[in-house]
Amino acid sequence: MAINSAAQSGHSNRSGSLDGEIISVVATRDGENKEPIKIEELFLYENGQQQRIGNFSFDPSPSRIVLLVDNSERLGVGVDKLKQAAMEFAYEIFDGDQLYVLAYDEKAEIIQEWTDDAKKLEASMGTFRQKGNPYLFDALHDTLNEVLMPLIPGTRKTAVVVIGDGLDRGSTTTFDQVLGELQLQNVAVYFLQVSDRTNGVYRRNAPKPNDVVKRLTEGTGGLVFPIDGAQEAAKKICDELRRNRYLLSYFPVNTSSYDQRTVLILGNEGISIRTKKAQPPNIK
Repeated sequence: MAINSAAQSGHSNRSGSLDGEIISVVATRDGENKEPIKIEELFLYENGQQQRIGNFSFDPSPSRIVLLVDNSERLGVGVDKLKQAAMEFAYEIFDGDQLYVLAYDEKAEIIQEWTDDAKKLEASMGTFRQKGNPYLFDALHDTLNEVLMPLIPGTRKTAVVVIGDGLDRGSTTTFDQVLGELQLQNVAVYFLQVSDRTNGVYRRNAPKPNDVVKRLTEGTGGLVFPIDGAQEAAKKICDELRRNRYLLSYFPVNTSSYDQRTVLILGNEGISIRTKKAQPPNIK
């Protein structure tokens, strides 16, 4: 394992508990309407079949956000800009929230373990460098299994913010594998996107970087921001996690947990919903 950790593997929250399936949802009302969103205003479908929603509740818990920074060579921005982008989150998190910083090239390295201390975070970033190839999918796999899984399911409000261009060059973990793992554990992926260093060159064994960014964020219920807008992005992400994150539980019928199932949640007019796109197969 690339990240040193004594934590044991966690367990999926899709174990058939009394709460049924549980997924994280970002839900907002359009305009200035601040009324709480009610369960009867939502409609959930799996593979096109409507499912019964058991519960829908605001999640007031603190956020746990991993900043996963591309540490490889030939990235389109320098170390100073990466530091600046990461530091914006230290200024925007709410009381109780914590950040964990990893930097990856051919392995993921701990820059700073869980903290809400901006000075400590800033001091830790002297180890950023730009060497080697970006093993993004391996880094995401290690982040999930060694940093976030020990928190789940006790802490469900988790997110990964990738600061990079989406290029993977050399991971043993496949894109589809890591996307399924993130979806299974309801971890939202956000991107502070750097311009594609490959200029869109065809890749035989992995999606193009821009496709990676799009599919990871849309597939897990996250968002994409340009790295030049890091301050606005940090505020948006931290505000969203604190004010607009809900937990939804439902009881799937006429579907098989051994097959991938598309997920679609709709709201009444004036309600915007974002969540992961699929429930991956529940296969160990």
